[in-house]
Amino acid sequence: MRTVAGRTDRVVVVGAGLSGLAAALHLLGSGREVVLVERDSHPGGRAGRLDVEGYRMDTGPTVLTMPELLGDALAAVGESVTDRLHLTPLDPAYRARFADGTTLDVHTDAERMEQAVREFAGPEEALGYRRLRHWLEQLYHAQIATFIDANFDSPLDLLGTNLARLAALGGFGRLDAAIGRFFTDERLRRVFSFQSLYAGMSPHSALAAYAVISYMDTVGGVFFPRGGMRAVPDALAAAATEAGATVYYDTEITELERSGSRITAVHTSRQERIPCDAAVLTPDLPVSYRLLGRTPRRPGPLRAAPSAMVLHTGTTRDQSELAHHTLSFGAAWHRTFREIMHQGRLMSDPSLLITNPTRTDPELAPPSKHLHHVLVPCPNLDRARLDWDRMGEAYAEEIIGRLQDRLMPEFGSSIEVSRVVTPRDWERGGMLAGTPFSAAHSFAQTGPFRPRNLVRGIDNAVLAGCGTTPGVGVPTVLISGKLAARRITGEARTPGRTRAARAEREAVTGMGSSPV
Repeated sequence: MRTVAGRTDRVVVVGAGLSGLAAALHLLGSGREVVLVERDSHPGGRAGRLDVEGYRMDTGPTVLTMPELLGDALAAVGESVTDRLHLTPLDPAYRARFADGTTLDVHTDAERMEQAVREFAGPEEALGYRRLRHWLEQLYHAQIATFIDANFDSPLDLLGTNLARLAALGGFGRLDAAIGRFFTDERLRRVFSFQSLYAGMSPHSALAAYAVISYMDTVGGVFFPRGGMRAVPDALAAAATEAGATVYYDTEITELERSGSRITAVHTSRQERIPCDAAVLTPDLPVSYRLLGRTPRRPGPLRAAPSAMVLHTGTTRDQSELAHHTLSFGAAWHRTFREIMHQGRLMSDPSLLITNPTRTDPELAPPSKHLHHVLVPCPNLDRARLDWDRMGEAYAEEIIGRLQDRLMPEFGSSIEVSRVVTPRDWERGGMLAGTPFSAAHSFAQTGPFRPRNLVRGIDNAVLAGCGTTPGVGVPTVLISGKLAARRITGEARTPGRTRAARAEREAVTGMGSSPV
């Protein structure tokens, strides 16, 4: 593994999002002096929050899996998840509601889920679920150390027994076809393949290897932190500060000062110069490359993932059909993916993710009030330069109408506070093609072919975040911070630390753990 050469005693981390915080904790645990610089007034990055009239609205990721990765980062400075967070395992992890009116609760426990599938679709499909679960576990074990929790210097780094094992498991086939080996029921195929959207691909074009995301939530479990998702970066930032990190909020990096091929200091919007021996850059790729003054050459242009419109609402009505996370599937499936990914059109029959966090933590809203967040997949701005400033509110009204027809009666009339976030808003925040999901996980943008976390020509800069290795999602972003720290410290994996984090996960949740 290539590492940053020369002194690395003092490291500036640009961005206090999840990847930057994870990098900071791992660097602090290795004895580095760390300075965190964040443009916002609080930590979190994309894991942000709006506080409006007593509602605390998470504006970033709403699905938390693999909490042992949080334990791994905190263990670097001698702390644990239980020191900083109260995590609730969600049961069901999801509720799936289909266009035909049927509903399936997705449980993490194997016995309960097998029974739920049997009652939903019959004994043959229940057997298929058991076989699928075993395959997902094998797939995870084949990938985690070699493909996910790994720095790549060359495609040759892929070669080895795990590559052959992944190929034997069908990991290089198509996800939809792989899931189809276990289920004939189209509804079940959707439940275990929709997660590819998190990686910016449709189930029909994504590699089967990305079923590992389904493993993370349907086998590993989905959790929610008391206080909302922003509680996670708040906890990591507090631990980093107490471990000795210096944190500057409301401060933007304006320039990277260099001597030859090394960054020697960062200059800030406060007219400060902060000297450093190395820098970790966590903004999305366009911002990081602009700061570095170079965009690495690739065989083809970087292709962005689809985007999303997100509707955040504070309401006066409980929607009894909802779980904490509810998937509302439209009747169309293949067609809607073609629309957003190839035709640059809005979904004609959208499938939606509704998150109702006050079902788990009522204190996120005023008494007897409720939060509902609705994620609507849509084209990114490279695919379709839609006039979101003009049409965003109208499209949100259309989605509210669809949800009222499907499963949320009187939703519109119950809304007293709302905010709409569109691809144009993501673009203003510096995100690639106006998508919060950064670069898509096509084969040409996966593993060693994804934008690397080292930039050729600059000796002491490392990238972290969802645009680089290993990719999009809360677990992978946390890992990206750890991988960035390894590039600086040269340290190998820390099995003792990860075993401790894994044991803590079992103690906190009462659930079995996944080896990381």
